[in-house]
Amino acid sequence: MTYKIFIDGQEGTTGLKIQKRLQGREDLELLSINEEDRKNPVARMEQMRQADISFLCLPDAASREIIEKAEPDLRILDTSTAHRTDKNWVYGFPELSQIRREKIKEANRVAVPGCHATGFISLVKPLISLKLIDKDYPLTCHSITGYSGGGKSMIARYEAENREASLDSPRQYGLDQNHKHLAEMIAVTGIGYAPIFHPIVADYYSGMLVTISLYRRLMSKKLKPAALRQELAEYYKDQPVIKVRQAGEKPADGFMAADMLSETDGLAIYVLGNEEQITLMAGYDNLGKGASGAAIQCMNIMLNLPETKGLVIEDRIE
Repeated sequence: MTYKIFIDGQEGTTGLKIQKRLQGREDLELLSINEEDRKNPVARMEQMRQADISFLCLPDAASREIIEKAEPDLRILDTSTAHRTDKNWVYGFPELSQIRREKIKEANRVAVPGCHATGFISLVKPLISLKLIDKDYPLTCHSITGYSGGGKSMIARYEAENREASLDSPRQYGLDQNHKHLAEMIAVTGIGYAPIFHPIVADYYSGMLVTISLYRRLMSKKLKPAALRQELAEYYKDQPVIKVRQAGEKPADGFMAADMLSETDGLAIYVLGNEEQITLMAGYDNLGKGASGAAIQCMNIMLNLPETKGLVIEDRIE
């Protein structure tokens, strides 16, 4: 069987990556729209009505506008922030539970997780679900991303011939603790308070490294790294996209590169530190499991296809 797929916003960074991953698949037909109709809501809606699934790769306001016009039976994956905490939508993180995976399979409206949020949720949701930490644990999160996470305008700025010198070094933002991913980070994990969140953009194209730290003395279950790693490994058992590394496993030179899984769609979890101060890290591509790869994973589930079909899953560690 061949399924019809429409990508609304395929000229953007996320849309282009989805298109690249889906091209050449014998089970899919990518619907196209004339260049002059790209912003025509009537023409776009007609494509969505023909499609088995549509991807929205649009700004928040544009996604909300088109959803207002879309019939309830149209199957839509939204990669924007617009609907991630909307109770009428299913949050597209299938690894969090079998129930969630089944909901994604049956849903007509699926919100693709944010890039920073993906790493945070992959680390914190198991801690809350398994009661390893209390909901009011004082969490701090550092998340470093390549500049492609800022879309076309940021890519152009970083790749400009005579760019400003400040782009040569990592730059922290979200300085007022109001980053747009915080809402879903709180809602999906069930934590009682927002974490202190430090997002950082650096001078490389793609890849993410999200880090949270734990004091064992403050944990509800005061597990040492090896035992904590075992809990996480059991939580993500048989998940084809998420791999939990052995406790203490790290690159030979002791440096964790944020672009280690660039151009792939998997996510690796590391359990590091010592018996009293534990570091959890999630490495992945902001355009892979952090965006386009996650969207395609959800599409495969919705169409009852092999979950990793069309994805690039590699086991890398230097």
